[in-house]
Amino acid sequence: MNDAFPDRFTTERLQAERLCADHLPEVRRMNSDPAVMAHLWGVRSEDQTAAYMERNLRHWADHGFGLWILRERGGEDPVGRAVLRHLTIDEVDEVEVGYAFYRPYWGRGLATEIAARCVDLAEHELRLAEIVGLTDPANQASRHVLEKVGLTYERDCVHDDHETALFRKRLR
Repeated sequence: MNDAFPDRFTTERLQAERLCADHLPEVRRMNSDPAVMAHLWGVRSEDQTAAYMERNLRHWADHGFGLWILRERGGEDPVGRAVLRHLTIDEVDEVEVGYAFYRPYWGRGLATEIAARCVDLAEHELRLAEIVGLTDPANQASRHVLEKVGLTYERDCVHDDHETALFRKRLR
């Protein structure tokens, strides 16, 4: 666990705040948006969303980092989410960088901006040796974001019963 890890941080255009129970309505809205979830293996049911929230809140409690809700700097409404979290790939514990935005915020470089900041946090705050990114193999935009922040395509794999493109960056 990393007690010094930031609950909140900003980038040039975004502000991130640690996931909390009060964010359930926002996570529900995001998980039920077909555009947001198109490359995240589909809209989630209420039960799946509740499990997702529990898993991500527990991750913060267990590891001291996790999922953030994103807003534009100075903005009120959430625009997306970002994450650094442990996951298991082929029986190996990895830390993933991830992001998702509502459609009006696509194509503006925000995913690259937040992914770059998360990779920086992984390297300098968590002092990880490497980080991974996962995406739907067909999601060319996300593949491009991962490459822009220095991750390299490693291979396709199956994660949570879904065909997934695995990217990796060695940090040390």
